[in-house]
Amino acid sequence: MTDYPPLPATAPAVVAHGKDDLRIEEVALTPTRPDQAVIDIAYGGICGSDLHYWLHGAAGESILKDPMVLGHEVVGTVVRAAADGTGPDVGTSVAVHPATPAPGAAKYPLDRPNLSPGCTYLGSAARHPHTDGAFLRYANLPTRMLRPLPETLPLRRAALVEPASVAWHAVSRAGDVRGKTVLVVGCGPIGTLAVAVLKRAGAAHITAVDMHENPLQIAAAVGADVLLQAPDAATIAAVEADVVIESSGNHFGLASAINGAVRGGRVVMVGLLPSGEQPIAISLAITRELELLGSFRFNDEIDEVIDALADGTLSVDAVVTHEYALKDGLEAFDTARNSALSGKVLLNFRA
Repeated sequence: MTDYPPLPATAPAVVAHGKDDLRIEEVALTPTRPDQAVIDIAYGGICGSDLHYWLHGAAGESILKDPMVLGHEVVGTVVRAAADGTGPDVGTSVAVHPATPAPGAAKYPLDRPNLSPGCTYLGSAARHPHTDGAFLRYANLPTRMLRPLPETLPLRRAALVEPASVAWHAVSRAGDVRGKTVLVVGCGPIGTLAVAVLKRAGAAHITAVDMHENPLQIAAAVGADVLLQAPDAATIAAVEADVVIESSGNHFGLASAINGAVRGGRVVMVGLLPSGEQPIAISLAITRELELLGSFRFNDEIDEVIDALADGTLSVDAVVTHEYALKDGLEAFDTARNSALSGKVLLNFRA
């Protein structure tokens, strides 16, 4: 067992105070509950929701009312085990499943806790008081969130476990993709990770679509066969994909997804569109008898993702394009907002 020095009273963190007000500042470390371990965070990936809290003071309907520590895509090492004896030992490297379902809050399929209406997520303003995230050097996390990592899986690569689980869940919603033609609309981190998952799952032919060249090159590196940059409607329609993964998160992308699906095809919507009405030509989905499926976060797929990253069958390294020390966190967020330039941007909390 590794010996670690006593924990400090404060630790540096990434805190959103409101719209356009993001700070790297010291926060007080709170006492741990008996079911919590203290994690020395190594890496954190900047997610679209983190960007929304910074740029808009809200992520969808989740409105920032108080300062909140951001971050849910984190990995690190246990430096203080839980007092109740649960969870991994000191020195164990871990990934984090950031959800806390709320059983009994309302009716939902019990085998799909991601649909629990009362579910909370690290770094989310969906509830008040807000649920602080884990973009801080030392995070107190419930042991039920922790997933021990194999020694063969480097922490830097493991930083993609959470977003890769989102992509894995989306692909699983599509069913068996072996031998099928697939269209991925939107090649941000979730889209490119979906390409990697599709490749591993045996998709026969993957077409990737994006507005920018750099994301498409990342998609090619992880398995896309054809790249379409800002294609017109006729080019999209000619794809005739058996399965479409819509990960752009805007109505133009969803329109392309519907247009690019073969008659009787399946469209998985993982990109989160803004709330409210969307101008979509849904009649095409009706006359083609398309199946439109939502995909939201993930459940136990995280365990399969860890195994696939550890054994090398899920190739994702190209998705990470930038790494910044925590002290340069504001620059990291500015890079992450530029989807034409960056893929997944990581914060290194130990640099």
